[in-house]
This record gives sequence, structure tokens and C-alpha cells, in this order.
Amino acid sequence: MPTGPLEQWTSPPFVPTQREGKLYGRGAADMKTSIAAMVVAAEEFVHAHPHHKGSIGFLITSDEEGPATDGTVIVCNALKARGEQLDYCVVGEPTSSDVLGDTIKNGRRGSMSGKLTVKGVQGHIAYPQLARNPIHQCAPALAELVAEKWDDGNEYYLPTSWQVSNIHGGAGASNVIPGNVVIDFNFRFCTASTVDGLQKRVHAILDKHGLEYDLKWSISGHPFLTPKGTLSDAMSDAIKSETGVTTELSTTGGTSDGRFIAQICPQVVEFGPPNGSIHKIDEHIEVRFIDPLKNIYRRTMENLLL
Repeated sequence: MPTGPLEQWTSPPFVPTQREGKLYGRGAADMKTSIAAMVVAAEEFVHAHPHHKGSIGFLITSDEEGPATDGTVIVCNALKARGEQLDYCVVGEPTSSDVLGDTIKNGRRGSMSGKLTVKGVQGHIAYPQLARNPIHQCAPALAELVAEKWDDGNEYYLPTSWQVSNIHGGAGASNVIPGNVVIDFNFRFCTASTVDGLQKRVHAILDKHGLEYDLKWSISGHPFLTPKGTLSDAMSDAIKSETGVTTELSTTGGTSDGRFIAQICPQVVEFGPPNGSIHKIDEHIEVRFIDPLKNIYRRTMENLLL
């Protein structure tokens, strides 16, 4: 994750700095502290229980924040090719909201983006009858897409959402009607909808408005869900024992590498520290949460492997 303007950081982003009860640095909350806590938790667990009944592995990648093509995806494909089955996976995403342990993510919505190019006819703005303004033409279709109810969600997920992220149009002059406009949008979709169904509905709306357009789709992740069961119960019990907090299961938020691991592992959850500062200037974690985070990971191993 880029640092943003270095001059706005109180201390260098890649020099871990502790002050006033907080540990500052890029990745302190998302998710380097989780990695450190998991490693130490595994070390403590194996030392105390050398003959435990499981095996423990770590998958650490730098590709998750980008296109996610060279990290976890490659490893999951290799494991699948070898016929290696995982039983449980804990992703150290910063899932907590207000206090450590209040939220476990047991699933995530899928993410599908579209790049829509609506074509018009460029011309002088004083002679609109000789041109065709693609921005004007696509506005009613965009309004319909914004107002569309894609689904109602379900027991685990909020309803599917559709959002425009970027609009690019115009020749750079105030007296020219543009020849095209490019609109980037994104679906965050739940298991109540399908990729094919959402795409067909978008095309139907665009076609209804008689637009001349190109639309390119990209899917960065399908929704995944781990219903309440062995793994979520083991982690919930560990959180309760360590912190006294009663956790809740949630599928809100962005996406993660859990979407790939879920294809080869039946139970995947995400758990980590509070996420209020992630991706921000002066990202940090409260020091008081670090040891309990490590202990929760260790207790989860004990609940599953002893």
C-alpha cells in the first residue's frame, strides 16, 4: 500500500515507531502485526504441544492490494494441482471495529468492475444538432443503474451495490462536444446474485436507452462464505476467553485473499486488530492489543488441534 505524502507522516512510514501507547508504520494494522502475532502464536503453540494433531503453514504475499495475480492465486493453484486439501484458514485482516475481537469476517462479497465507453459524435458546442453528446445520452441510463435494486441480500450479506468510480469525458476545451465518455463502475455482489445475471441486467438497461457503447468486464473475486461452524466457533471462544468480548460474524467491507483460499479450503475466516487507521497517514495499532491478538491466534490453534 503506498504511503501517501511522506511529509504528512509524523514518523517515517517504514520505521516502526512507538509513541503514546501506539505502534506507527505502514502495515501496522493491515496486516503486518497480524503476521507477527501468528508467527509467535504458532511458535508458542508448537513449543507447548509438540505432538499436536495438525500441521501449520503460513502464506505471506505482497500481491493482495494490487491485481492479485502473482501471490495467493499461484499458491492456491499449485496446492489444487497437488491435491492438497486445507482444513482451516485464518486471514489476519484487520476486522475489528471498536475493540479487539468485536468482529470476525466469515465471508466477503464479490467484486466485479466494468469499463463502459459510450460513443457519440464530436462537434462544436454551438452546433449541437451536428453532434451527438454521449454524456447527455448516457445520463438517463446511469440514473436507472443507480436506482436499480439488484437484490435483497440474504442472511449473511448486505444487498449487492453498484457504484461509479470514475467518469472521463471531454476534449479539454469548453466549446467542444466530446466524442465519447468512459465510465468506470464496480459491483460488490453477494451470493444472492450471479456474475452472468448482473452483466445481463446492465446490458439490458444500456440497450433500452439505445446507446452505442463498448463494455469490458473484469472480475477480481467471487463472493465466499463460511457458515458458522468449527473454525468460527474456535475463534469466537478464543476471543471470549482472552478478552471477554462476544464477537459477531460479518461479511461487510472490502475483499481479501480469502476469496482465493476459499476455493481450496472449506472454512476460511478473517480476524485481526481494529481497522480505523488502515491505508491512512500515520497508520497504527494500539500496543495493548498486540499480545491479546497473539494469544487469540494461539488459543484458536489449541481449540482446533488439541
